[in-house]
Amino acid sequence: MQALSGIGQYIREQRTAAQVSLRQLAQATGVSNPYLSQIERGLRKPSAEILQQIAKGLRVSAETLYMHAGILTEREGDPDVRNAILTDPHLHERQKQVLLDIYQSFCNENAHQKEES
Repeated sequence: MQALSGIGQYIREQRTAAQVSLRQLAQATGVSNPYLSQIERGLRKPSAEILQQIAKGLRVSAETLYMHAGILTEREGDPDVRNAILTDPHLHERQKQVLLDIYQSFCNENAHQKEES
């Protein structure tokens, strides 16, 4: 139940930080107001698709929501670099994902080279 309340709490924190009401988020995402409320209270487990809709409505990275929901695990690399990419307001979601993929590729390559030497 911790992952459920964790993702719900995180969504609520992001929503209140963005000064968006539950009703406004429901309209922006196409997810019903009661369902969003249940997610925030930890009563429902949102699917990856619902999390993606919520991410778009909150203008946060879907990957971040997936990590808070326990769908994805934290990748290797400098968390400051990842956070800078994820929170940059000038980048679209697709651009953020491409940058994260490239960054992860470089981290993996460097780790592999260290193992060989």
